[in-house]
Parts: sequence; C-alpha cells; structure tokens
Amino acid sequence: MPYTELIKNFERIRDYMRDFYVYGFKSRTEYDRKSGRSYDNERRRMESWLGDYMSFRQTESGKNVFLAIDSRTSAHNPLYQAWKAKSFTDGDITLHFILFDILYDPAVCMSLREIQERIDREYLSSFDAPMTFDESTLRKKLGEYAVLGLLATEKQGRNVLYRRSASHDLSAWTDAVSFFTEAGIAGVIGSYLIDRENEVLESCFQFKHHYITHALETDVLCLLFEAMSNKSAVVITNYSRRAGEEREWEVVPLKIFVSVQSGRRHLLCYNRRFRKTVSYRLDYITSVKLGQPCADFDELRTRLNEKQKHMWGVVCDDRNDPALEHVEFTLHIPDDEAHIWNRLEREKRHGRCEMLDRHTCRFVADVYDASEMLPWLRTFIGRIEKLQCSNQGVVDTFFEDLRQMREMYGGDGHAVQ
Repeated sequence: MPYTELIKNFERIRDYMRDFYVYGFKSRTEYDRKSGRSYDNERRRMESWLGDYMSFRQTESGKNVFLAIDSRTSAHNPLYQAWKAKSFTDGDITLHFILFDILYDPAVCMSLREIQERIDREYLSSFDAPMTFDESTLRKKLGEYAVLGLLATEKQGRNVLYRRSASHDLSAWTDAVSFFTEAGIAGVIGSYLIDRENEVLESCFQFKHHYITHALETDVLCLLFEAMSNKSAVVITNYSRRAGEEREWEVVPLKIFVSVQSGRRHLLCYNRRFRKTVSYRLDYITSVKLGQPCADFDELRTRLNEKQKHMWGVVCDDRNDPALEHVEFTLHIPDDEAHIWNRLEREKRHGRCEMLDRHTCRFVADVYDASEMLPWLRTFIGRIEKLQCSNQGVVDTFFEDLRQMREMYGGDGHAVQ
C-alpha cells in the first residue's frame, strides 16, 4: 500500500511512539516485530505530527530515532496529535461535510427523507458520476453522530428529526479544560476542545509529574471504563514481553490502579480461566472488545475491595486464608526532619506507624507481596535503622541493592544496619 500520513488503526503507531519516547535507543534493525518498511512509514508519520520533538543520534549499530519531550515544560501533551490523524474514506468525508452544511444551524431541523432529498437535489445532481448515499448509509451516519452528541434528535409523530447540537462558549472554562487535559483521564477530549478555539491558549499550569504516555492508552482505558460502567466482561489482547507474543484473555475488569511513583497503570480484573484476580499493565494491552454483562460483577468488586487492605501494589491473593508477609522497619528522624513522620502517615496505606521515642519511629505492615514495597523502602535509605521481613528474600534484595549501589558510586557502608 502507498504511504499515507493518516492511519486507520491506532495500534499501528502506538508501540513505535512509546518506544521512541520511553526508550529511544533502538536502531532501525532492532525493531524486529515488523518489517523495515513499516518502521520507515511509522517514523515518517511521527515526523509529520511531531517534527519539532524528533531527534536522532548516530551509533555503531545505526541511527537511533527518539522523541525528546520535556514533560515539565510542555504545557500541552504533543502525543495527542496522533489521535487527530485518523484516516477516512472519500464517501465518509464527503457525507460529513454535506450533512453539516445542510444542518448548519441548531434551528434547522430535518427528517431523514428531507435530508436525503436535499443531498440528491442540491449536492449530487451537478456531477456526471456522483457518489451515491442510500437511505441505510445516511441513517447509520446520522445515528452515529447522534450517539457522539454532534447531532440532537427529536420525535415528531413517526419521524425522527435531526438538528446540529448547540455549541457552548468555553471561554470561561479555558483554565479548567487546560488543566484536566493534562491531569485528567482521557485528556485527549480536552485537547479537541482546545483545538476549537481560534487562538492558541497559554496554559497557566506546569506539572511536576506529567505522564504524557498515558495519551497512548486512551482508547483502551475508555473501553475498560465503559465495561465497568456496564458491569460487563471484556476480551483483552495482552502483549507478553516475556513470551514475545500477544494473547487473548476473557476477564471482568474491576478497577484501574495507578502508581504514584511511576505513573504506570494496571487493570485489576478477574480472569475466568485462572479463576482469580490478576493484573495487566495498561501499556501492554493492545485491544479491548466489550463482552456480555456479568451477574457476579458486584461480588467480584466487593471481594477485591476486601483484599485491598493487604495489597501494597497490584498483587492480590484470592485464597480464603492467604499467607501474608510481615514487614517492619524503624526510622531515625532528626529534629529538623519532622516532615518524615508526616510523609509516613501520608503514605502508609494500610500500614501502622508509631513513635518509639523522640527520634525513632516504627512502621509495620502485613501484605501479600512485600517485594512491591522495595521501591518505597529505598526512598528512606540513610534513615532506616533496622529492617525485618518474614520473607527474607526481600531483605536480601534490599541489602544487595545497597551493595551494588555502593560498588558503583562508593559511599558510607553504615547507612543501614
């Protein structure tokens, strides 16, 4: 097929955009999941959308292309541009503009038959070989736009009348739209609203933690929320990096968990085949198909809510009497670092904190998987006086990390005892 800037399926570009931005160290020959020609086409598309952010470096293995975006200073997520490049057929785009030319004002209200007659009389009759839009095609397109909210409908006897939906003045809401476009779920919707303004909006916000790659998961997330709202099952296609292949699973989506440290998002769901609650990284889910309603959805959600009191991250144990791992550590808090205690209280989740004396506090938690706590525990290096865990492997990993860090960078070996 000839190259085109527009795309029909967003999945074609998703992985390349993520690899170019998150990693950026691969050469053309290392993208082996698809052909070299596919790589060239997707790179050209990204250059047309994000040319100001594209860079490359020459290495021994070839030219590495990457996206250089400072998420702290980018007021608006540039990755939203990819959602505005969907392809369309000649018939689709022609019918789109004809319909909104006819229904140019919310005061204009017409039936399907009236619209059909006007299209044939005023728009197609002047061509020697005009396009044809039958009644079924027109009804489907009008219904599609009504569901999207672009058109409003009303009943008049046995006829359905269509009119353009009234537009809204968003000038008083620009700051709110600008904020939630970057910080909210499915922010691309806000990006579309910003595009409607006739002038470039200057945002008054800057974001310390701006996870711009969330834009690439918008379609997956919206379908999962729709399924949860309908209390229905879904079939997800999940890419396993370990196996190097995609697999389909029928699951009941229950909740979305977001890491406050990395911004990584996980789907918590019940897998019918495994008969247990499992998690899938959202950035590994390539597609979602809506399924049938689940009679036991509320029961599964309630069970997950109960399990959360021992979940530090996304690991859950569905057994009736699961084994828990006990974690306990003491911290030294100097007089000038009272904020450490405040931080413990804020981040303890279901753990317990207590002051042992003026400068020493203890933290205790019982969790399904203590290894999930390691990234958080490392943030207290230099203050931890004692660390204990019923899973000795967690303690060993913690100290091994310290040993490797000291080997790489040097430093005081008495930071933790």
